[in-house]
Amino acid sequence: MLAQLLIRDIVLIDRLELGLASGLSVLTGETGAGKSILLDAFALALGGRGDGGLVRHGEQQGQVTAVFDPGPDHPSRTLARSHDIEVDGDLILRRVQVADGRTRAFVNDQPVSVQVLKTIGATLVEIHGQHDDRALIEPDTHRMMLDVFGDLGGQSLAVADAWRAWRDARSELDRARAKVEAARKEADFLRHAADELGALAPEAGEENALAERRHLMMQSEKVAKDLAEASEALSGQGSPIPELSSLMRRLERRAVQAPQLVEAPVKALEAALLALDDAATTLERALRASEFDPRELEACEERLFALRAASRKYDVPVDQLSELQARYVADLASLDAGEEHLKALENTLVVRAEVYRTAAATLSAERHATAARLDAAVALELPPLKLERARFITQVTTDPDAWTATGIDQIEFWVQTNPGTRPGPMVKVASGGELSRFMLALKVVLADRGSAPTLIFDEIDTGVGGAVADAIGERLARLAAKVQVVSVTHAPQVAAKAGQHFLISKHAITPERVATRITPLEGSERGEELARMLAGATITDEARAAARRLLETALGR
Repeated sequence: MLAQLLIRDIVLIDRLELGLASGLSVLTGETGAGKSILLDAFALALGGRGDGGLVRHGEQQGQVTAVFDPGPDHPSRTLARSHDIEVDGDLILRRVQVADGRTRAFVNDQPVSVQVLKTIGATLVEIHGQHDDRALIEPDTHRMMLDVFGDLGGQSLAVADAWRAWRDARSELDRARAKVEAARKEADFLRHAADELGALAPEAGEENALAERRHLMMQSEKVAKDLAEASEALSGQGSPIPELSSLMRRLERRAVQAPQLVEAPVKALEAALLALDDAATTLERALRASEFDPRELEACEERLFALRAASRKYDVPVDQLSELQARYVADLASLDAGEEHLKALENTLVVRAEVYRTAAATLSAERHATAARLDAAVALELPPLKLERARFITQVTTDPDAWTATGIDQIEFWVQTNPGTRPGPMVKVASGGELSRFMLALKVVLADRGSAPTLIFDEIDTGVGGAVADAIGERLARLAAKVQVVSVTHAPQVAAKAGQHFLISKHAITPERVATRITPLEGSERGEELARMLAGATITDEARAAARRLLETALGR
């Protein structure tokens, strides 16, 4: 329910506070007093389109705040929580309009996008007027209204779930088919490549090892002679090692005669002999390593060239050839397994399609039956609204092959305004006044089934009077027993049935400026306003008496 509306510096409104109760509230006033401005400001707080021209002349910005107290489980609270907004108390929607056209949106003083504000606002308020029946323009809304009237929400969700499961199965099958088809086209290549790489049997790091071994063998011939000469010098007939060993032993025997002179040279000679022995061993090892079979060099080069040729052919580094071969083998295995997988996916798709087909057909049958009941219920509301010769038709067009998440039905509200005329979509066939009355009849029928907690009606009684205006007021009052209703009206018959009556008027605040004011009316003030609405500029005693009778009738006196 809308508890409070606060408007600052919007067009003619400088400061306005409106406190609303449950039930039916009406706003009345002379043309141009600011009723439309008030609704435009309210729409701004609900996420409507901003405009710098809405800011009161001479001000930098205006703002509108709407305070709601929805139930603890209302969808608006769920939406707010999904955007990390605290909603323990009231739900406060605020919109700041800057004169340069920029706007800022807030929910419970937390900045949000205008789209978030609009989404939350749509769950709290519906605004209806002769030229603003957006809910009646969109066929998707018609389908939702029909499903709400027939209590088909559970079946609708089941159909949506079945459709998504079928769609997902179809998408998975399409992807698998594409993969298998691509593999089929490459099957010959995959088999050849897998066989070729399998025969080659590349190993990670093999290229570097072969290159190093090849380089070593190619360089061995150049250094082998020098290694042999060095080895001969240390280990051959001219080796100094035997003579040095003999000299070291002679010195060791002299050690007892002059140890101070002999010990150091003996240790030095011993170290030299050990170093020469290590050098000889190392040279022998190098000589053995330099020896190679020319056939090994040839084999090494052939292997290296084969690996690099495969690398160029398959456009991958040599070290990745083994991974590529494994991938080709896996792709071939997938191709073989893919055929079986396709059959399993096809079976799954058939099962899910049948589930959807059954659920959609059942829902469609329920919708056709519900449409007849909705038409009958709306028909009962039409005669008092001066639409006794009109027909309301819920057009349900079923195409078993047109699968969507909402079922196989296209639903649109049609009307026939007069006998003998061709029925057609309500928004195209009905005039503005007729459209508003059809909408009112629908809202009365659907009042306790999914309606927003606050309904705003903007002059839907324009162009009617007498019994029709009274019928409109009666239906607004019936609606107000279940949801909060606010009506901007020129009909005294409607205004008399309200629990709250507000007068919107313009007042001069300076010789050059006026401002819109809103005043709650009670008692004689309310009777005087009803008399003005009945009589016009000159209020007569007869008009006052008629106003009293309207109020007494509305109060059941």
